[in-house]
Amino acid sequence: MTREEQQVIIVFAKAPIPGKVKTRLGLDPLLAAALHEAFVRDVLATLAPFGGRVQLHLTEPHPVFPESGHVQAPGDLGARMLHALEHAPVPATLIGSDSPSLPLSHIEALSALDADVALGPAEDGGFWGIRCRRTDPRMFDGVQWSTAATLDQTITACQRAGLTTALGLRWFDIDDRASLERLALDPPPHTRAVLAGLSEELRGV
Repeated sequence: MTREEQQVIIVFAKAPIPGKVKTRLGLDPLLAAALHEAFVRDVLATLAPFGGRVQLHLTEPHPVFPESGHVQAPGDLGARMLHALEHAPVPATLIGSDSPSLPLSHIEALSALDADVALGPAEDGGFWGIRCRRTDPRMFDGVQWSTAATLDQTITACQRAGLTTALGLRWFDIDDRASLERLALDPPPHTRAVLAGLSEELRGV
């Protein structure tokens, strides 16, 4: 088995706790938590071809995902991602749960890039995923998370740490009502089921 065939795909997600997830969508907390859970399930479904190499890392254990034996380390997002990537066999890919409609082809394209760090850019200035052949403790130094500069700052930090970088294909995150409405035009299966019960809330935008 080659190193590429041994790669681990880490899905990073918050536990679907009402009031702690998707708060910027302005939805009822219970519905927001259900939507977040659906996002995670759709990402996992997309990654099904990778089989047992997929790991779900939650911010804390939660009964709706009993299969997750991984809890994220303490600290900000950079510290948590670095810990997960450092403790995974390389190459390793880490994907967020905010892009439930992310195509498998985007993940495969990211895997094909020849760089120490490959980033999948998100349209909001962040990134939907990161693939590492090498890591460095400084690779997220100075990065401000959830801003329009997050991707650029990550590239700068990685290069400053001596890591080569490359960019994959762009996709969009769901972090506001406009992006949620965009997703609703062609949602993946689990998200579609939840959105069916959100029609009245979405019409109230």
